[in-house]
Amino acid sequence: MVGINDTIRSPNLVHKIDIEHETATLGMGCFWGADALFGATKGVLRTKVGYCGGTTENPTYKNIGDHVEVITIDFDPNEITFLQILNLFWNNHEYGLTTRVKRQYASVIYYHNDEQKRIASESLQNECLNRPTEQIITEIVAVDHTYTAEDYHQKYYLQSHKDLAKTLSLDEKLLRSSHVAARLNGYLVGVGGVKQFLDEALALGLNHAQRDYVRHYCEENEGGNLYC
Repeated sequence: MVGINDTIRSPNLVHKIDIEHETATLGMGCFWGADALFGATKGVLRTKVGYCGGTTENPTYKNIGDHVEVITIDFDPNEITFLQILNLFWNNHEYGLTTRVKRQYASVIYYHNDEQKRIASESLQNECLNRPTEQIITEIVAVDHTYTAEDYHQKYYLQSHKDLAKTLSLDEKLLRSSHVAARLNGYLVGVGGVKQFLDEALALGLNHAQRDYVRHYCEENEGGNLYC
């Protein structure tokens, strides 16, 4: 049993990174798994989950209406491209289906500009060519107002490690914007792998106790499947 004293905090945690970035918004089923997947992907600065694409005002998880669960990703285009983001999108959810899933879990690429629309359209065409026997139901639409999901959905896997989360001093704002929280939310379920985690643990500002705790779970879950 691996534990961590919730009084062990680090003053050097990297919550905020202010550099020029781009934003991607994707609907790819349950947003918990997507939050972890992209959170620990190289080049991703921060993530946030929410609801988009519908007409219901002020949706909630229990009253989502016609909205789609989405992940919003701020990323450094010098480290990862929008096309690379889409490659992860295609390879990490079910979009080739003979029957449609609930609207809440729809496969959607919400583009933020004409360049993203072009890249998304070409990417979809390639997927159709590569999977001729599948019915690909992914939509490509302009991003509309995105509503932020409730706090308990943000960095869901990290929040399940309550003592570790306490050492990060995460308030409502940081749950939605913290760089280190996004990274750890993925590493705890094995995304990125142990080597990548250890390579950046110091840069994230983690102390020894936090590093060892996350390393244990990263090793335990590396190579496993994300779940919701």
